Amino acid sequence: MQKTIIITGSTSGLGKELVKIFSEFQDWKVFAGYRNKDLIESKENVEYFYIDMLNRESISEAAKVIKSKTDKIDVIINVAGTVVAGPVEVLDTDSLRRQFEVNTFSHIEFVQNLVPILSGGRVVNISSMASFGHFPFISPYCASKRALDIFFNAFALENHSNIDVISVKAGVISTPIWKKSVDANLTSLEGCEDYRCELEFLKNNALKNTNKGLKVEDAAVFIKKVATAKNPKTSYTLGRDAKFAHFMSYLPQDVINKLVKFGLRSRMKISE
Repeated sequence: MQKTIIITGSTSGLGKELVKIFSEFQDWKVFAGYRNKDLIESKENVEYFYIDMLNRESISEAAKVIKSKTDKIDVIINVAGTVVAGPVEVLDTDSLRRQFEVNTFSHIEFVQNLVPILSGGRVVNISSMASFGHFPFISPYCASKRALDIFFNAFALENHSNIDVISVKAGVISTPIWKKSVDANLTSLEGCEDYRCELEFLKNNALKNTNKGLKVEDAAVFIKKVATAKNPKTSYTLGRDAKFAHFMSYLPQDVINKLVKFGLRSRMKISE
């Protein structure tokens, strides 16, 4: 019997690779969410649907389209996301709200709309090692991923529909999100003269992440195993850096802060 999976953020990076992997199996019907129609690559067993994670009406309409085409969902993988960066003291609060709309609230609302046909299924959220909260200058991203984990853990405890929730806290994966994040935050980052050295280092490091870290193919294979496992855990760390961030989370906050400050200063000196 064919199973049904929904993947958001499906036209680039990790989402694109997940669509490719699942579409290779005839026992899976894939619904793939896109925002830019020009990036769609037609595949057998894949049906694309439009969804704008910043538009509540679009989220509702996307759910209606899916419900009109299937009466059962087995897996939802929430991949779509964005990064807002900058020092807290100068963060634009509209950008901060946009961060939570895309990374947190949109996924909650999307799943809420699909609960009636998700009974007995599972939600896999592509969270981040940033959820552990150790990373300066990307606090909006960290907080949005942490909030995603908290809300959906509560959902797993509360729901009466036997819906499981899995959080994959990924480290650095070689995807276009890093270059996109630099481009999206360029104006705000360049407007922080007091933090020029730190932000220049972080910008260069983000650009390097486009080609370093875990291969997107390997990350997608891991997530497929998690999504289809018979008895999965509620939380996974993906990558050595994510495992280290998890380890750090057990330390007292003042110790974490000292280590992070020391590490940032040391890496900035090396890059000079």
